[in-house]
Amino acid sequence: MELIVSAITGDLTCRLISFLMNKFSNHTCSDEKMKRLEQLLLRVHMVVEEADGRYITNYCMLAHLKTIVEAMYSGYHVLDSIKHMRNKEDASELVSGSSNLSLANPLKLSRSNSVFATRTKMFSKELERVLENVETVIGNINEFIILLAGCDRMPHKPYDTYLYKDNFMFGRHVEKQHLMNLLLQNNMPGPPDVIPIIGGHKVGKKTLVAHVCNDERIQSHFSLIFHINGANLSRISENENRSARTLVIVEFDSDVDDNDWRAFYSSVTRLNRGNKVIILTRIQKLERFGTVQPITVDRMMYEEYRYLFKTLAFGSVNPMDHPQLVPMVEEFAMLLGGRLIPINILADVLRKNMNVHFWLFMVKQIQITVKKNLSINGTHPHDLFDRGHPAHFRDYLLYPANTRPNAPNNDLPKLVFGDLLTGHIIPPKDNFNLVSWESRIPPYTSFVHVACFSPSLAQDEPESCSSGRKRRREN
Repeated sequence: MELIVSAITGDLTCRLISFLMNKFSNHTCSDEKMKRLEQLLLRVHMVVEEADGRYITNYCMLAHLKTIVEAMYSGYHVLDSIKHMRNKEDASELVSGSSNLSLANPLKLSRSNSVFATRTKMFSKELERVLENVETVIGNINEFIILLAGCDRMPHKPYDTYLYKDNFMFGRHVEKQHLMNLLLQNNMPGPPDVIPIIGGHKVGKKTLVAHVCNDERIQSHFSLIFHINGANLSRISENENRSARTLVIVEFDSDVDDNDWRAFYSSVTRLNRGNKVIILTRIQKLERFGTVQPITVDRMMYEEYRYLFKTLAFGSVNPMDHPQLVPMVEEFAMLLGGRLIPINILADVLRKNMNVHFWLFMVKQIQITVKKNLSINGTHPHDLFDRGHPAHFRDYLLYPANTRPNAPNNDLPKLVFGDLLTGHIIPPKDNFNLVSWESRIPPYTSFVHVACFSPSLAQDEPESCSSGRKRRREN
């Protein structure tokens, strides 16, 4: 019996020593790779920021810039994920693992070692892949930097860009430069260029155009920038100014008859030479009116979207000071589904309260809302808004912002979505206007929903983070 115990003890001791040596070796190697990745990402980020402040007219450079940006956000995502897992392992698995290294539990030790080895291998491969990708980008970046130095610098607007983290247009580096190039191209004799900008519901098409139109070069190039709705194409003939170079921005919510378009285009053609037309729409078929390749505005790639949410949610606070909050960024980003308006609403609320219980409470609320809509309608609430249908939130039906016949009624009381989320206000058991977001950047859009009380939707809400009790509902 003593020989058996001695053999088991010797075997477990060897396993423990091997486990600790492998862990030390893996951590040392991973630390070096993570430090290397952080240094490379800093270099890449500097190049991206510099490129964003230059006028880039070379389309191959724009394609290269897109590759650089994608590699940068993928690197940040992997770096955060590994840091979170390392913190989690150091705080829990290693402590519990060391306390369970007993003679009575050899299977648990083996299983713990196996899980750790699998995770380590998985993250090591991902780190290796991203590091190799970023190193490749850095290796091919010299020519880009040399050419970038020859590009004119944009006027510096420090207050517009840096005063508030949520007061600037995030990303869209390539789309912004491409649109500027098309608008500033030398004008040849003939009809005006038509530039279709096509993208999904509320992905930032109008914000992109407003940001470009706010540029000094664009403002000096066009004497008049004219916005019209696709349903009122005839308005352009009422505002003809043959002496002014005009940029006409047309927003289409539905398809348009070809004859109506020809009449409109003829009116623009009769204006001063050098006019341009921008089409803003979700309808792919309208690209048939374009004279150049359409600019597609898609939802952000997940890694970029997650980075934006983290930036907005933490603001000037260092995320490393709140390691328990960082992993929740992943959950929020997945639940919000790449939408820009919800990310601003939620980040504004979370930034004001860096409490772990509060963030968990908000995660639970969003999970319940998504689950309720999936069970009732079989789809995500944001998809319902995209289709013009109401979505369920707590005991209310929320109608899409500015959607008729449920357009906001000025006679109804007005509530702010952030206050409703945090429980700072008790909503009326009646209809009211819900201000989901008011943009701080052009075109300064306000998104107002009509909220209709529906008692049949009542169900238990997650516990309030402030009171610790479930909300009681009035019947």
